[in-house]
Amino acid sequence: MSSILTNDSASIALMTLQGVNSSIADVQKEIATGKRVSGADDNAAVWAIAKTMQADVEGYKKVSDSLALGSATLSVARQGAETITDLLTEMKGKIVSAQGENVDRAKIQTDVDALREQIGAVVDSAQFNGLNLLKNQDSASGSGAVNVLGFLQRDASGVRGVDIAVAKHDLGTAQSTISATGGTYDASAATTTLNATQTGTVSGAGITVSAGMGFNLQIFGTDGDDSSFSQADMRTSALAAQTQAEMASSEISYVARDGDTMNDVMTGLKAAYDRYAADNGIATSTLSMTVSGNNMSIASSVTTGSDTIAVTLASLSSDAGNTIGGGLASLADIDVSTGSGATTALDQIEGLLQTSVNAAASFGSDEKRLDTQTAFNSKLTSAMQSGIGTLVDADMEEASARLQALQVQQQLSIQALSIANSAPQTLLGLFR
Repeated sequence: MSSILTNDSASIALMTLQGVNSSIADVQKEIATGKRVSGADDNAAVWAIAKTMQADVEGYKKVSDSLALGSATLSVARQGAETITDLLTEMKGKIVSAQGENVDRAKIQTDVDALREQIGAVVDSAQFNGLNLLKNQDSASGSGAVNVLGFLQRDASGVRGVDIAVAKHDLGTAQSTISATGGTYDASAATTTLNATQTGTVSGAGITVSAGMGFNLQIFGTDGDDSSFSQADMRTSALAAQTQAEMASSEISYVARDGDTMNDVMTGLKAAYDRYAADNGIATSTLSMTVSGNNMSIASSVTTGSDTIAVTLASLSSDAGNTIGGGLASLADIDVSTGSGATTALDQIEGLLQTSVNAAASFGSDEKRLDTQTAFNSKLTSAMQSGIGTLVDADMEEASARLQALQVQQQLSIQALSIANSAPQTLLGLFR
């Protein structure tokens, strides 16, 4: 049945044309933007994933800036530590020269003093953007390390930045001090007495170390007739119970830095004792110390049942106002103006050299780690950008082919609509 009120053929042709036009508009949008999904209305799920990944990519650009700053700071610190190692090596050469009998030790000491001053200048200048990794004398918690933003981590709880901790290594020459008053003083935090067994252990287990906390080793020998050792040489305090004032003036002391463990404390005390023993002519057979973990093993081959040596670890809390010293503070003790001083200095310089070498090696390892992380982040960012493109970018070859096909469909739809619209005209012939 034909009707002039309802033209089903025209309606169908019109709907077809509208659909084709809509498809053409979508393809033209893809071609214009280069994206298959350019908004949430195109594909909400894919668009949300892509936007999240794009935000991560932008975040990684800031991470790269952080890593670049951290790497530059480490590079300055490493070069400073390497320079200090070279200066200490030169100083060692001077000290070796002072071992001879017919040398001008006064002039050599002048050279040693100049090198020590130069080391101090290097430490002061080895900073980048105000941060100096060669200084660690702040007692504030966390001041012994610097956090560098290394990467982003996304999990079920969300996204967060993950830091890479870079430890400071103090190579300063400032002296540490222990307060003679105030704080909480423990004269016998750990102790052992060498007798006929000739061995003992000073245990640091259970002692919590905090920055600015002071420690010292008290030595108290008992040999009334000086038959096994000189009693006067083996006493660092007037009485068996050391006072805080005596601790403050002790040569065998150490003030903890932020990040130090009990092993660091024990190692520092052993180094101080080694210097003390060399200065006072105490042979290793009379008293020697070795560190293992949190413990210090004490040994003597001269003690007996009656001739004893007590070694006691004392501690003083950080609130006493102790001053943290530099890692190369014992440079001030190097004195080659005498033969005995030159001999002692040769032992001391080895430990100082190792300190600077360890610092340079640590900075180098950390710098390499940051460089590796930077390279990985770059690859990760490229992979994420490629993934985003796979999700939202338009296939331009496919879009071109689809547009050509749709344009043909559009022309045919227009012709079909024209034919459908002309059908009612044939009804006029029935009324002629």
